[in-house]
Amino acid sequence: MSTNLYSVITATGKYLPARVIPNEDFYNQIFYDSVGEKLTKTTSEIVEKFEQITDIKERRHVSDNQVTSDIAFLAAQDTLRSSTIDKEQLDYIIVAHNFGDVKANNKRSDFVPSIAARVKFKLGIKNPFTVAYDLPFGCAGWLQGLIQADYFLKSGDARKIMVIGAEVLSRISDPHDRDSMLFADGAGAVLVEAKESENSVGILAHNTRSDTLEFAHLLRMDKSNNPEYNGQELFLKMDGRKLYEYALKTVPQAIQQCLEKAKLPLQAVTKVLIHQANGKMDDAILKRLYGLYSIAEIPKNVMPMTISWLGNASVATIPTLLDLLLKGELKNQGVKSGDIIVLASVGAGMNINSVVYRMP
Repeated sequence: MSTNLYSVITATGKYLPARVIPNEDFYNQIFYDSVGEKLTKTTSEIVEKFEQITDIKERRHVSDNQVTSDIAFLAAQDTLRSSTIDKEQLDYIIVAHNFGDVKANNKRSDFVPSIAARVKFKLGIKNPFTVAYDLPFGCAGWLQGLIQADYFLKSGDARKIMVIGAEVLSRISDPHDRDSMLFADGAGAVLVEAKESENSVGILAHNTRSDTLEFAHLLRMDKSNNPEYNGQELFLKMDGRKLYEYALKTVPQAIQQCLEKAKLPLQAVTKVLIHQANGKMDDAILKRLYGLYSIAEIPKNVMPMTISWLGNASVATIPTLLDLLLKGELKNQGVKSGDIIVLASVGAGMNINSVVYRMP
């Protein structure tokens, strides 16, 4: 029987900042709407409504002396500890992020050298053929990095690739915009290796789409909602309702198309790992997905969630969720050999991607 080359995740890692920010920390904040009008409801009412809509109770923020490359390095280090390889064997280090290193006392994005180059330096890798590069692709960046790794590995040009997702959103969110309560910091990583197998394993299929003509600016950088704010910084802004509608329409379709490429029915899927952007939105996406297959009853525990305690850390949400799942750190969740996992994300651009993966 002939063998084929497959891309298999052989190790995972993460870094979750120690600083926990509960919703109560926002009770004394002053919020404005997008046209600069102060919100009339009490802050506690705004925060409580926010929790009902998003499921977020708390999130993690980095310490003042940490930047994105620091936590990306810590996630990489954790991944290497979980692996059996020598770091010098890495062919690529791909780091997905969107804002570079943003310091606590200087909000300007720092991209030079690349975050991936900084991670390689911090890891002390001497090998000049360990290629390090960054991938800005919105919240869908880490999953797109995994897709790129699959191409490299299946071409035979690489054998071992580390894909990292790291973001410090707490430094680019507007404290006067209630959407700032969504955003968190964190980093996750995987080691992906080329493995020969007679049976299909690892990454079975993937797809990506970019809807820029109508939706490019649903997420963007803009001035503070506070009309009295005199700083020059730009903050992350989004059209929440339109983004919700866009994700609800396109993410289930992307997953369905990916499963069709893998020649698998939805009933074969054990776990669905969706970017942790908004708890209620992810619930609606899952319901819509099962509706595409005319399945009324969604299997229990099919969609692990971390947003209630980790918030939305952009590119870090799926790899940290995957690490927690594979290491048995999520209550009532687990996977075994042969299980089918679907990963899907939506992010600025607007970009959508999905991966179908079979556990080795």
